[in-house]
Amino acid sequence: MTGFPSPSPRLRALRPAAFGADPSGERLARIRRSPHFADGVFQNPPGTPRPDGAMLEFAKSSLRKEDRVRRAPAGTVPVHATTLADLAKPPVTGLRLTWMGHSSVLTEIDGQRVLFDPVWGERCSPFAFAGPKRLHPVPLPLAALGPVDVVVISHDHYDHLDMPTIKELAGTDTLFAVPLGVGAHLERWGVSADRLRELDWHESTKVGGLTLTATPARHFCGRGLRNTQHTLWASWVVEGAEHRVYHSGDTGYFEGFRDIGAAHGPFDATMIQIGAYSEFWPDIHMTPEEGMRAHLDLQGGTPSGLMLPIHWGTFNLAAHAWSDPGEGTIAAARKAEARIGLPHPGEPFEPTAETVPSEPWWRGVALTPPGGWPTLDAGGPADVRRTADITRTADVDDAPTDTAGDIQGGAADGSGEPKAVSAG
Repeated sequence: MTGFPSPSPRLRALRPAAFGADPSGERLARIRRSPHFADGVFQNPPGTPRPDGAMLEFAKSSLRKEDRVRRAPAGTVPVHATTLADLAKPPVTGLRLTWMGHSSVLTEIDGQRVLFDPVWGERCSPFAFAGPKRLHPVPLPLAALGPVDVVVISHDHYDHLDMPTIKELAGTDTLFAVPLGVGAHLERWGVSADRLRELDWHESTKVGGLTLTATPARHFCGRGLRNTQHTLWASWVVEGAEHRVYHSGDTGYFEGFRDIGAAHGPFDATMIQIGAYSEFWPDIHMTPEEGMRAHLDLQGGTPSGLMLPIHWGTFNLAAHAWSDPGEGTIAAARKAEARIGLPHPGEPFEPTAETVPSEPWWRGVALTPPGGWPTLDAGGPADVRRTADITRTADVDDAPTDTAGDIQGGAADGSGEPKAVSAG
């Protein structure tokens, strides 16, 4: 098999716009020349099975009412009301992260602004009436975000590549850095080819004073009814004059993190996927423990820099409890003596500053687990501090029952006294 069939013009006309477009022409020729494309599909790093059969098993678990209740917050998710004032002043340290929920992160680095995996849509789905629905609102309208130098996309799943968001950004002058093949989707949605930087693994592009490099990940792709593996998935390294960061996209744990760290690290901050994991798809999403192991690998084996957990809290995409990724990250960080940031959605913070947000904010709106919440001892990397100016703006009365999203084919406070986390 050396490629994939192109649909007829009639079928293309019937295809929903949200499905995007298949690569063709020179883009397709470039895909076929990629060293990571073989037998008609993009290949994962060695030893990675594809997630066949996971959807069916997940669907069975989703039918159990008791499991569905655990998968959503029990109250209103506290969202930081991000304002222009939050973002108007440049970061004192030169590096600031604003987690907008799920995998969307605004990264201000060495005078430039990078927006990872922006999803402002109400559902991560090709349809407005079905699919996983947001569990909290976006912290601010996309138009209020201000100018962005480059939008970085990790892969083409709906919870990372959102057509309405891209269409709105297409009306700006931002550039887009995407994995090989993904540019076909963006061009269909109004992004001109001259604003695309489409990269294979280990390829880099310059945007102002930044170097962006697409690095390997262990995942898969697909938006339509087929999952033909014809668009690449990637993690990303962004290097500036003074700082460097890493965004994992979606990935299972693999030995390649060590190679990425050796080539590009250590990092001031890593943004690591730690949610939507399952025994049904262990090779394409990481648990919090695996995410922490990846962070350490990227840092050369030492607990340096800061890890920001992503890919959780916003969409209901797996059978685990809604609060489990956050709790698991705290436990993994404590075991590794690593520094983590736990901002509310929309809360800007500087990862190299003396203090970072580390309050387990989800405990106030999550179902209390049997036996209560784990104790947060003073002096550890997961100590807590209170965060001001948090507004409760979401309602989960209509918390969705949804599909696996990425897979194609009361409450107790428990936060303790306010503490500060020192840098280091």
